[in-house]
Amino acid sequence: MSTIKEYLTANHGHCDELFANMEDAVANSIESAKEAYEEFAKDTERHFQMEERVMFLEFEQKTGMTQGPTAMMRHEHAQMRNLIAEMGAAIEAKDKDKFFGKSETLMILMQQHNMKEEQMLYTMAQQHLSAESDRIVEMMQSMIVE
Repeated sequence: MSTIKEYLTANHGHCDELFANMEDAVANSIESAKEAYEEFAKDTERHFQMEERVMFLEFEQKTGMTQGPTAMMRHEHAQMRNLIAEMGAAIEAKDKDKFFGKSETLMILMQQHNMKEEQMLYTMAQQHLSAESDRIVEMMQSMIVE
């Protein structure tokens, strides 16, 4: 089974691929891009929830750090959720300019966010949670998004 870091890093790659597919769909026809948007939004939300409801909680319980990196990542998740919602509204309004303005901002934020998680937080989590790694990955894999 993969480590926490490997699993979540691979999931970042999956979300990045869906983001690119969504941008391509909007560029081709904003009228028919809703499905690509919804897939990206759903899978990205699932990723956020895997972190927030499983990995972050396990990390915080193990380390006692609740106001450190996980607090910052939750804040950034909230910012990204807002941008994703605004992108959805732009698709509904068939406003490509607004969509691509929001998607550019989201892309920059996601790149910075993912780098911090992959280079720092996931490494720290793996160090502290290595004994529970299989159980934590299983919990994340079996999650149903609420």
